[in-house]
Amino acid sequence: MDFSHLNGEGLPQMVDVSQKDATHRVAKASGRIYVGDKVIAAIQNSDIPKGDIFTTAKLAGVMAAKKTSELIPLCHNIFLSYIDISYSVNQEEGYIEATSEVRTSAQTGAEMEALTAVLVFLETVYDMCKAVEKNMVITDVRVIEKKGGKSGDWAFVGAFSRSDKGLGRVVSINISKQKGTPKQPVSEAVLIENFGIEGDAHAGTGHRQVSLLDVTSIRKMEQYGLKGLCFGKFAENITTEGLDLSKIDIGTRLKIGDEVVLEISQIGKKCYGDGCEIARTVGVCIMPKEGLFARVIRGGKIKVGDCIEVMG
Repeated sequence: MDFSHLNGEGLPQMVDVSQKDATHRVAKASGRIYVGDKVIAAIQNSDIPKGDIFTTAKLAGVMAAKKTSELIPLCHNIFLSYIDISYSVNQEEGYIEATSEVRTSAQTGAEMEALTAVLVFLETVYDMCKAVEKNMVITDVRVIEKKGGKSGDWAFVGAFSRSDKGLGRVVSINISKQKGTPKQPVSEAVLIENFGIEGDAHAGTGHRQVSLLDVTSIRKMEQYGLKGLCFGKFAENITTEGLDLSKIDIGTRLKIGDEVVLEISQIGKKCYGDGCEIARTVGVCIMPKEGLFARVIRGGKIKVGDCIEVMG
């Protein structure tokens, strides 16, 4: 296989586009940052300590797009004829969504510039709001459309949304080294066949080796007024996104990344005694109905961002 970013000696090189014609090209990208109720309220009340977050974030995103070739080593330096970033605030689900559009007449596309604009916009929102809430999550950053160039027009088809294959993704991996202690997020983990996550105190040879919960379930609890939620708060090992776990039956197999296969072994979990702390606080908890447990059928490594496929 030939690698376009390696020369004959195996060293990095820029792709030579000198023989290509300059054509009009457009690239769009989008992304979200989940900020929660406190930030949404502060925005509505003009009470963000650092001031106008959106003007600052938009300027930062535009400036970053123009610097893309300085940030990504083998990215071409192209003239950008237009950059814009729009945004919307979803009060109900507690997130801000940004969409960038970049135009150029060049020998190569502007997808990287569009992505950089969105990422820096969202990072700036985080920086402007972290005095109000540090528990924010940037997610779903992706190219959504490109036009022009040799490969023609293309549009994102929802690889991480629910489809006929039931595709989702891992947004957080959470483990606790001792029972009775909160789970902490990690960037990657090793799953051991018929045991669970390496280093997690709740792993074992029983049928509840790994627990899963979707972010939509967590957002439901926020609507009950529960504050300070974070991934792992419900003791889930794997927080998913884009996967309707409520429609998955016992015996369903999930493939995570390239290696790991889980088999759903239990749906829900009984809260003992007077119920868990969350149920006592707001009167309801999602784990008894929407939390899933699974056995590890095939082990391997998983990482945040891995795709999840429902195998049936």
